[in-house]
Formats: sequence, C-alpha cells, structure tokens
Amino acid sequence: MHDFCFTIPYGLLLVCGGVFGYAKKGSVASLAGGCGTGLFLILAGYLSLQAFHKRKNSYFALILQTVIAAVLTWVMGQRYMQTSKIMPAGVVAGLSFVMTGFYLSKIATGGNHIPPKKE
Repeated sequence: MHDFCFTIPYGLLLVCGGVFGYAKKGSVASLAGGCGTGLFLILAGYLSLQAFHKRKNSYFALILQTVIAAVLTWVMGQRYMQTSKIMPAGVVAGLSFVMTGFYLSKIATGGNHIPPKKE
C-alpha cells in the first residue's frame, strides 16, 4: 500500500479532531495542533501522490510524514501518561505509533513501489 493512501486520511482525521476539540471545549491548542499537523500531513501526502504520478518516490514527503507521526506519538503519549485519558491523547498516540511504524517500513523497503510501465 502506498503511503499517501493512509497519510491523507490520517491528516484529515487530525484536522477534524482539532476542529472538534475547539468546537467542544474552545481549545485553541487543539485547533492549532490538530489543524497544523493535519495540514502538514495532507501536504506531505499530496507531494507523495504527485511524485507517484511521475513514477518517482518523494523521500522528502516520506521523512516529513515519519517525523510528524513520531512527534505526535511522543507528545500525545506523554499527555496520555499524565492524564490517563483515552480520548484524544491515547487514541492519537496509538494511531500515530502505528503510522510511524508504517512510514519506517516504507523507508526500509525503499518507498512506494512503482509498477512497471506498460508498453
């Protein structure tokens, strides 16, 4: 599976979570954190998709995705350890942990596998 297939929905989920946190609790930190990281992930997914259309890999996008997911794992994992609240800290930490593993496996296997060109 290609990285952008998961990155764009992951970014959209973070954006929606940030907007929801702001709407429900008035949390500007949720809005900034969720929308900021989500939009960066959507951008990285888009860059990766565009590179795939050109039959290339975007290692910049893949590294950006990995760094964002790893930082979210760390930050939200710390927040979960402090508060013991599953929502949103535990869920975002768990999802980000899985995504970090996925991105690291993509890096280890050489990025997106480009199918051979049909003649």
